[in-house]
Amino acid sequence: MQHGDRLRFATDLAQQAGQLIRQRRDSGKLDQSYKGGIELVTDADLAAEKLIKKALQASYAGDAILAEETAQQLPDEQLRGPLWVIDPIDGTVNYAHGHSMVAVSIAWYDEGLAQVAVVFNPFLNECFTAVRGVGAWLNGAVIQSSDTTDLSRALVATGFPYSRETRPELINRLGRILSVCADVRRLGSAALDICWVACGRLDAYYETVSPWDSAAAQLIAREAGACLSRYKPLESPMPGELDGRNWLISSPGVHDALYKVLGDDSAEPTQNNS
Repeated sequence: MQHGDRLRFATDLAQQAGQLIRQRRDSGKLDQSYKGGIELVTDADLAAEKLIKKALQASYAGDAILAEETAQQLPDEQLRGPLWVIDPIDGTVNYAHGHSMVAVSIAWYDEGLAQVAVVFNPFLNECFTAVRGVGAWLNGAVIQSSDTTDLSRALVATGFPYSRETRPELINRLGRILSVCADVRRLGSAALDICWVACGRLDAYYETVSPWDSAAAQLIAREAGACLSRYKPLESPMPGELDGRNWLISSPGVHDALYKVLGDDSAEPTQNNS
């Protein structure tokens, strides 16, 4: 399998980081602080990211790294070259409150496209993986998005930003979704939301997130047969698959209908694209 070595490496690394964050929480001793006064971060986030980065730098020294807790502006050539994208704990609020919807996310990109992806939930012992052009798996078993075609039966996930300023617009959008779908879920981890679309537990997901939140999961969804588009257009120099804004990721049978609800009815959705 092309990229098989990187997949095995990333899977092992995600599981090591997952074990670390589980042990840290089980110990009952978590130091907490807030980035920008609003975004929760724990010492486990920092420790897991340090573990992952150290291993990547030792084994793939020529690759760039984009990581949540030490996020820095990378030049375009690094964003489009060999690049690891890391979220040491996706769902930090869940993590700090003892919830199980928490994941370690690791993706490897080349030429601006995701090639290898791992999303590991250490509390449910579920490991979602994908290799571009090969497939997507949950604990080694092939996964596929749902075959739902009736929007009124669709289960849709979303999330909300820490900043309260944009919430009125989001509540309006949520109201439109609730008026046409079966129900809405808020899991608290974008990576797991998307992976659950990939394996058919959810029929759709929409949200704006940071690059590291969706970098791995969006490839898993693609390889599982989900459709991906943007409900609002993007203007960004960042490679499309890395940009976490305005994602609509869903089973094929409800994608067009959801796109019309979320975006401009006169626009045509671009499926399986960034």
